[in-house]
Amino acid sequence: MNSNLPHEHGTDQASIRSKMPAPEDCQTIAAVFKQVGDGNRLRIFWILCHCEECVINLAALMDMSSPAVSHHLKQLHSGGLISSRREGKEVYYKAADTRLARLLHQFIEQVMEIACPSS
Repeated sequence: MNSNLPHEHGTDQASIRSKMPAPEDCQTIAAVFKQVGDGNRLRIFWILCHCEECVINLAALMDMSSPAVSHHLKQLHSGGLISSRREGKEVYYKAADTRLARLLHQFIEQVMEIACPSS
């Protein structure tokens, strides 16, 4: 094996290097996980994967203030994980209809099943 690493452990270095994600791709993925890296944001995202809701109702569900919920919604929205629609003065939020949001929801559900068996 031809390796330029300090230690040779029998790993196919060329294969690993050819499949390794680019640094900017890893930053993009890290940013997605950062969006749901806060427990409150994760719960809000989970709720919005199951229903469309307004800030006032989300605040009641979360036992949080409306401004605090709005702060989390802004971050989820800027990350493309949720979408919104206005009906009169009311704004309704739901999980974005994107492959990323669906995959992230599935991932969260599966991790919860493994890590939180009492749920």
